[in-house]
Amino acid sequence: MSEIACSLCTLEEVLEHEDKFECLTCGHEWEKPEEERRVEDAYGNVLSDGDVVAMIKDIKLKGSSDVLKSGTKSKPIRLVDGDHEISCRMNGISIGLKACFVKKVNPA
Repeated sequence: MSEIACSLCTLEEVLEHEDKFECLTCGHEWEKPEEERRVEDAYGNVLSDGDVVAMIKDIKLKGSSDVLKSGTKSKPIRLVDGDHEISCRMNGISIGLKACFVKKVNPA
């Protein structure tokens, strides 16, 4: 049971399923609202598609001898689902990054 009330009968006897809610009293079903995805950089700034980010520490790329140095800036980023929230290009290489290793760069 939850504290959510049915929009038809206004009773709070509601079952919560994986993708919907269901009222036990009247049988009304409705979709769960989608939560907004919020991706933050290492300093808590909210990132969005098209932002430019910079590395905050040196990171060695797996499977290669390349290293992304601290301060390296990206081309405009794209937010993606999964373990690595950011897809971008740095130093001519397409990579996926975790947001905790970057900071948002203000446009010049």
